[in-house]
Amino acid sequence: MFENSKPLNFIEHIIEEDLANGMPRNDLRFRFPPEPNGYLHIGHTKAIGISFGLGEKYGAPVNLRFDDTNPAKEEQEYVDAIKKDVAWLGYQWANELYSSDYFQQLYDWAVQFIKEGKAYVDSQSSESMAEQKGTPTQPGVDGPYRNRSVAENLDLFERMKNGEFEEGSHVLRAKIDMAHPNMLMRDPIMYRILKKHHHRTGNDWCVYPMYDWAHGECDYIESISHSLCSLEFKPHRELYDWFLDQIVVNGQMRPKQREFARLNLSYTIMSKRKLLKLVEDGVVSGWDDPRMPTISGLRRRGYTPAAIRKFVETVGVAKRDNVIDVALLEFCIREDLNKTAPRVMAVLDPVKLVITNYPDDKEEWLHAENLPAEQIESPDDTGNRNVPFSKVLYIEREDFQEQANSKYFRLSLGREVRLKNAYIIKGESVVKDADGKITEIHCSYDTDSLSGSGTEASLRKVKGTLHWVSVKHARQAEIRIYDRLFFDEAPDTHDDKDFMEFLNPESLKVVTAYIEPSLQDAKVGERFQFQRLGYFCVDEDTTPSRIIFNKTVGLRDSWEKQSQQTEAPQPQPQLQQGNKKAIDIILQLGKKYTNLPAEKQQKAKGEIQQLAHQVRYDELEPLFNTAAKKVGTRIAVAITLGVLLDNGLQRNEAVNAFIDMALHDNDELLASEVKAIL
Repeated sequence: MFENSKPLNFIEHIIEEDLANGMPRNDLRFRFPPEPNGYLHIGHTKAIGISFGLGEKYGAPVNLRFDDTNPAKEEQEYVDAIKKDVAWLGYQWANELYSSDYFQQLYDWAVQFIKEGKAYVDSQSSESMAEQKGTPTQPGVDGPYRNRSVAENLDLFERMKNGEFEEGSHVLRAKIDMAHPNMLMRDPIMYRILKKHHHRTGNDWCVYPMYDWAHGECDYIESISHSLCSLEFKPHRELYDWFLDQIVVNGQMRPKQREFARLNLSYTIMSKRKLLKLVEDGVVSGWDDPRMPTISGLRRRGYTPAAIRKFVETVGVAKRDNVIDVALLEFCIREDLNKTAPRVMAVLDPVKLVITNYPDDKEEWLHAENLPAEQIESPDDTGNRNVPFSKVLYIEREDFQEQANSKYFRLSLGREVRLKNAYIIKGESVVKDADGKITEIHCSYDTDSLSGSGTEASLRKVKGTLHWVSVKHARQAEIRIYDRLFFDEAPDTHDDKDFMEFLNPESLKVVTAYIEPSLQDAKVGERFQFQRLGYFCVDEDTTPSRIIFNKTVGLRDSWEKQSQQTEAPQPQPQLQQGNKKAIDIILQLGKKYTNLPAEKQQKAKGEIQQLAHQVRYDELEPLFNTAAKKVGTRIAVAITLGVLLDNGLQRNEAVNAFIDMALHDNDELLASEVKAIL
């Protein structure tokens, strides 16, 4: 039986096993190796969190090493941005290093390979080399230059370095096996000619190492113990080890490559090339556009390091690729800002509200809470501010209807609502322009109903509460209302369509709003909850004469609402419902699972997989004995178990018994889920 503490993920199990087998704890060393050819995005936060998280857990150093081996695409701008992003997330690297630090050593090793007959210069075109490489089911064939003499290879390689040849005329290849079943082992390229200016070494080099060659060797130079990378590099591990076999000296730390599933997010693209196209084509204003999935874009939009780290922790470390619903990321920022963002009032689509029986020249400064009392941590923080109140206010246009049904709880003629922190008002009449558009709403107020005054009138219950700002005191602000950049869940997975076809034309709306005067001195980066509207952040374009806010996220998931309106009604479980535990929500999903159509089953499965990261083994094990007739629950248990196993849970008798029993049940859905985790 596991204790209530969080179980180890599979990478931590590998490390613990290495330590148990005699590796000194002081030998642990990790690295995060970004290529400086673009800005870091939300997908990178998983790799950052894993490496730096392990460093924190084991007290081990973590290097920030820039893989700067392709000067055609790399720039100092990207180096600076990456350093800023990693530091902003709250991580501190032990050493700032570059693959270019080791260019001479890598070159010297390549010369050694040539001398030992393990590398040769190939002078064919890339098309010819591709033809000779074969297919996954057909072996490759030796090229005409594979058996060049050592002397000729040394001469050619040195002349390549000296810039005597044009790009594409020669490459240096490792001499391994053109018939190897792993195509990556069929004489991979180690060096190519690139006559490009390097952001650190200038024009010193005309040949640059390929990633597969530089990767493991740089790890070895830095004494990295565990080289962690995403799952697409798993087929490269054999080549990683082969290169190390040629250079590792006995008694020195030999790096170990291990792979984890990359972070994929719905309604998002992660390709740097495609993100660059959005920037170059002017679809977005830059890499830090708040609609971009880059860390700098998320920061500018108002996301916090704590929310992103919580998201990465919730997603967990898995061995199998899956797509995480972007709603989970939005949930994490809502949770964080709900605890920390001061409450203020702003009106984004204003219409005038005139309180006819309020004195013309009167104004009051009313007490309003900055944060709910239960979220005030410091005893020195009163949690209150004063807001001005007067005869003429702005309210949201959608908060009024002339004629409303019984389910409309906002202001209408003849009905009462409360103004937040102020009085109860009653709609009396409207003023319209020549086109019939309402320009003013006239109302009366109950003079004894001031919130918090303790009078009998103030304690009266009305069904609606509206936010507002005083026209006389309000300040204008530009509000940039951001939404998801794509309206398709997987915009770059369509073979017959370009991802640009799925751009959301409503991803940015700019409106002029009115804000309470307490916000006039808000600083760039400060975050607020606009009551009843959502969370907003002061943008860096703000000037002394113009304050600009970016919408971070709404108070609730508006995309889920749209889905419910356009699809047949189905249960739509949230990532978290009130104070319910994740395992309880999973059981709810399981009960309905077998009654859902296939498409809805896939959505429910994704939600179960996300929630499973919050489930402990001791919560799951009692469900192994669920009655056979409760197939949906057993399927939900199997899906959850698969995530726990991916995260490092060790198989035991209870797990094996559940799997064996499920395989013998006469249900194809259950059997398929169980087979997926074997």
